[in-house]
Amino acid sequence: MADELPEALDSAATAAGPETEAEEPIKQRKNGLYPGVSDELAENMKSGWADTELRGLQPIPQAEHTARRRAALSARFPGERLVIPAGNLKTRSNDTEYPFRASVEYAYLTGNQTEDGVLVLEPTTFPDGTNSHQATIYLLPRSDRENGEFWLDGQGELWVGRRHSLAEAEQLYGIPAADVRELTGKLREATGPVRVVRGYDAGIEAALTDKVTGERDEELRVFLSEARLVKDEFEVGELQKAVDSTVRGFEDVVKVLDKAEATSERYIEGTFFLRARVEGNDIGYGSICAAGPHACTLHWVRNDGPVRSGDLLLLDAGVETHSLYTADVTRTLPINGTYTEIQRKIYDAVYEAQEAGIAAVKPGAKYRDFHDAAQRVLTEKLVEWGLVEGPVERVLELGLQRRWTLHGTGHMLGLDVHDCAVARTETYVDGTLEPGMCLTVEPGLYFQADDLTVPEEYRGIGVRIEDDILVTENGNRNLSVGLPRRSDEVELWMAKLKG
Repeated sequence: MADELPEALDSAATAAGPETEAEEPIKQRKNGLYPGVSDELAENMKSGWADTELRGLQPIPQAEHTARRRAALSARFPGERLVIPAGNLKTRSNDTEYPFRASVEYAYLTGNQTEDGVLVLEPTTFPDGTNSHQATIYLLPRSDRENGEFWLDGQGELWVGRRHSLAEAEQLYGIPAADVRELTGKLREATGPVRVVRGYDAGIEAALTDKVTGERDEELRVFLSEARLVKDEFEVGELQKAVDSTVRGFEDVVKVLDKAEATSERYIEGTFFLRARVEGNDIGYGSICAAGPHACTLHWVRNDGPVRSGDLLLLDAGVETHSLYTADVTRTLPINGTYTEIQRKIYDAVYEAQEAGIAAVKPGAKYRDFHDAAQRVLTEKLVEWGLVEGPVERVLELGLQRRWTLHGTGHMLGLDVHDCAVARTETYVDGTLEPGMCLTVEPGLYFQADDLTVPEEYRGIGVRIEDDILVTENGNRNLSVGLPRRSDEVELWMAKLKG
């Protein structure tokens, strides 16, 4: 990786004493030039560059949907200025940053994904007399070549790549664009009620300190979370893309299980990640590549353990599309291609529970119904196996099955793997399913390696099966149907892939 500063600046800083101007921040100029840069070089770098403005750009595919979402937001908060930041780069270590991912609220309303962006909806009276909002997307413009920013600033385009001009952004996103460096001053001078989505841009929040309240800002955040409960046509298509790539990623893993056995769970993690980066933006969350007893750890993301023939592999992973929608799928696979008798017994119980849960997903059903249906089946199995004393109703009432079922049976899915997380309880977990909602159904049974309350043959076995389910007008559609679920079908599928 190249040093963050150009050689001329780096050398000047090294040679200079502790009180020289070479120690000053890179943007601190003297006589219009950066320290350590000759006048001749500075003049040379200003000229001789081709015009690279892109013309005739088409709007991004979701532009009409983001416009409709902004209109709904405008109608909910009439007469108020609404500020939705994308967020800033976060330092990973020293002078390196984490890959940037825009806030879901900002991406949902604009389709833009660049750091430092801010969407502002300003209350406006239009020429026809209607009162609504004027949306403006505030972005960093192209790097300035006249003052050397593009090659001397560590975030200049020569270092990190070209960014769209403001004119290009307007064409792509269908929103008037302005220079974000002017925004904090405007916000400080703003009058009237203001709301901001907090937690993404400290500079924007500081400019609004005396104009906003936590309670009002939370109302904005909750509204934007609940707006995502029902997916539009574009979102459903993106979720299907994410799932389809995820299916191929699972196939990739099965094909290299022999190599994983020779290395570790990391080989599985890397194999799936390659598919995610080739076909999408990234993984949607840290992949869980849990072999053997690691499958009993719900969020096992260390992925540094051995992969052994005869054990199970619990693979919980999802590809994130370029538009940031993610899949979330889990399969529990026999590493050698064949379930043992006890593995099959536990797996088939989880499969039966998932079947009951999926059947409960339909419009008009309570959100909790699919969880209750799956938990009932798992509890019946635990009682049948003598692991907990019945009757089933008593076990469910006391929640005794949770020692081995551990978690809820699913969650909403979308731009976040656990989407709509700040929606109100009455509209989410106590709400009713509607067409367009997309959720996971993922029951599991986990028998910890040190659990002395179960027979030894159960210990260290963890099984979860997870699919992404779209609520339709007439019931549901399994977006991840391309991956087999039934134990015998899983074995046939793996045998075919292994050749």
